[in-house]
Amino acid sequence: MDGFKEGYEYYAETAEAYIGAADADTYVKNVEKATEQLEKDLASFKGVKTSAKQLKGDIAEFWHADTFNIDAALKKSGSRAVVPRDHGFSSPDVQTSSGESYGLKYYYSGEASAKAQAMSVFERFNKYRAAGGKESLEEFLKNRNYDSMSVINDPIYKGQVRIIPADQFEEAKKWLERKIASENRPEQLYRYKETLKLLNTKISDGKGVHSVELTEKEARKLASLAKSGEATAKKLHTSVEELMGYEYIFKEAFASGVSAAMLSVVLSTAPEIFKAAEYLIQNGELDRKSFEKIGFAALKGSSEGFVRGFASAAVTTTCKSGLLGAAAKNISPSVIAAAVVIVMNTMKNSYKVSKGSMTRQELSNELLREIIVSSFSLAGGAAGQAAIEIPVFGFLLGSLVGTGAGVLAYEGAYRLTMSICTDTGFTMFGLVEQDYSLPEEVLRSIGIKTFEFKKHEFIEHKFIEHSPIYFKGNNFSPQTIDITVMKRGVIGVSKIGYVQK
Repeated sequence: MDGFKEGYEYYAETAEAYIGAADADTYVKNVEKATEQLEKDLASFKGVKTSAKQLKGDIAEFWHADTFNIDAALKKSGSRAVVPRDHGFSSPDVQTSSGESYGLKYYYSGEASAKAQAMSVFERFNKYRAAGGKESLEEFLKNRNYDSMSVINDPIYKGQVRIIPADQFEEAKKWLERKIASENRPEQLYRYKETLKLLNTKISDGKGVHSVELTEKEARKLASLAKSGEATAKKLHTSVEELMGYEYIFKEAFASGVSAAMLSVVLSTAPEIFKAAEYLIQNGELDRKSFEKIGFAALKGSSEGFVRGFASAAVTTTCKSGLLGAAAKNISPSVIAAAVVIVMNTMKNSYKVSKGSMTRQELSNELLREIIVSSFSLAGGAAGQAAIEIPVFGFLLGSLVGTGAGVLAYEGAYRLTMSICTDTGFTMFGLVEQDYSLPEEVLRSIGIKTFEFKKHEFIEHKFIEHSPIYFKGNNFSPQTIDITVMKRGVIGVSKIGYVQK
């Protein structure tokens, strides 16, 4: 039963750390997936014959949508943007999960971009006829899902947020303001006012997630890189290593720490709740002390769980993002979680050694125990994840079984090691202490005086008692020789000395 208790306690510690590490691993993978999508979208333009001057508008669509998604992944937001690639009349270039639609115009100047964004339906019809179109105005409207002639002065991109190059914003804004100030026809004012109101340089969800602004020159350069197949994350400065600042690392670590604390409360209080329920069934009443134990278990478990989850998530995010080098990116989150638990427990035990409440051998023995148990825990977790393909759950279930097996394996190995050291005097490289001093009882029995520190004893008041006189006969005891047989045995944690047979 003690072995199961130890195994459960160690499993609870590892589970808390693993939750933090798993959350961080998923977080970094989501960011990495978003950055890879930008590379993939831009790579699809490799080898196209269209000039960079003409291609820059298409490139800007993917840039704004994908950088928005990267920012959303970094900030753990559910907002997402897509590029429909629908070339229908007045169709949006980018749409977000919040329902916003965006139209992009990346022309050669701010005036040209603003003019294109404010184009009316009637202006678009005239452009169509100038290009050789044969439809009448009524047919033009009907074929484009307009059911009334009243819309001819509305902007084509009515309701859409108008995105233009960042370096053209001020020029476009001034041009629209001049048109509004000088326009004498009331029916024409609406399209200019609406365009000015919805004019922007990036897409945003209004909750802190937004795309990265792009100038007209940058759009042309990006188009050239995409055409040549050189639009890599490194050249675009969108790699996880560059994006993952310490701000995001600590935010993720804090969030993971809270999740680990919640799990810790459940795992810490479960045994005490079970004991309270058992007491209720047996005695028909609740025990007040049981509730006190549940409360203290929740308090202690949540604080320690948060620290383990926070540390595991911080280390995992740093490793997986590549900030510690390419080799660290391949370290498994479960290994990081086990390492964090071992390091934290070793630090705690080292403090006990410095205070004198734990010996060096006990510290070494505890470290060895945790290494063995964690190895079985990792193996069980891997097997559980392979058998149960539910993220995290499969690993935790397998880890619980592995931890129990690890405790049993350690106890068997410990007994075997102590038996060998008892018979041979081997110290196991200093892990086992060999004590060759005789016990005080044996020293006294052979007439050797031992030194004892003075002890202060309180004087207790004793009542005078009357005892009757009894007759006792004299007993004769023959002189004998006492023989005390000693043997080597375990007298403490990782400590072997003489004991009486």
